[in-house]
Amino acid sequence: MVLYNVTVSIEADIEAEWLDWMKTVHIPDVLKKGPFIRCVFSKIQGMEAQETSYSLLYFCDSQAQLTVYLENQAPLLQEAHTLRFKDKFVAFRTVLQVIDTLEP
Repeated sequence: MVLYNVTVSIEADIEAEWLDWMKTVHIPDVLKKGPFIRCVFSKIQGMEAQETSYSLLYFCDSQAQLTVYLENQAPLLQEAHTLRFKDKFVAFRTVLQVIDTLEP
């Protein structure tokens, strides 16, 4: 299992619009066009008052599937986000390989 995490810091004045667009347009498009089996969308606690940060954690079965997505689908989806919210956000991406899942 591979996790693809996108962390986005969004300016407070467009947060409501961004949240709506992410939930109704962007995340559904990513799930439809990508190899992901689910997305966990979380608000990061304890950030600065003028900006708010979110984590989008996408679950994928393999690195090979993620690589195909990153090469073929991600650029267009990222471009749509950038065009809509230009200069109002900062994003960074991290790929995580699941080593183990431990539960009590």
